[in-house]
Amino acid sequence: MKIPELLLSILGTIFLGSLPAFFAMNNVGSWYAELNKPFFSPPNWLFGPAWTLLFTLMGIAYYRIWVKHGFKATLPYYPQLALNMAWTFIFFGMENPGFALVEILVLIVAILYLIVSFWQRDRLAGILLLPYITWVSFATLLNAAIYLLN
Repeated sequence: MKIPELLLSILGTIFLGSLPAFFAMNNVGSWYAELNKPFFSPPNWLFGPAWTLLFTLMGIAYYRIWVKHGFKATLPYYPQLALNMAWTFIFFGMENPGFALVEILVLIVAILYLIVSFWQRDRLAGILLLPYITWVSFATLLNAAIYLLN
């Protein structure tokens, strides 16, 4: 095990994935709090721990591909991470659930591509991404419900 690469993979993913939330925090407390939300909307405190766990699993999957197959094999990782980051800016920063819904559908396609790409190289790396696609699928339903309710 290459500890520096593992830490870089995990901490880099957590840092980049969490970065947009720091810019959108004001809107979570004000704009988001005022929105009509569906009955299945989780409490706000759950999002931080959930995303930390998901980013950790994503980082481990990235690490496994990187050390076994080289940087080029990790290239599908970057578009989905950028789309993930963009969703936060669109939904919270721009306060635009409609555009965010379109964007998150593109994100799902990118995640599915990533899962297939990683799965073909390392089955465990693909498996580690299954909670991510599950959570983003749930987030898509939540995003759609918020869009329809508001």
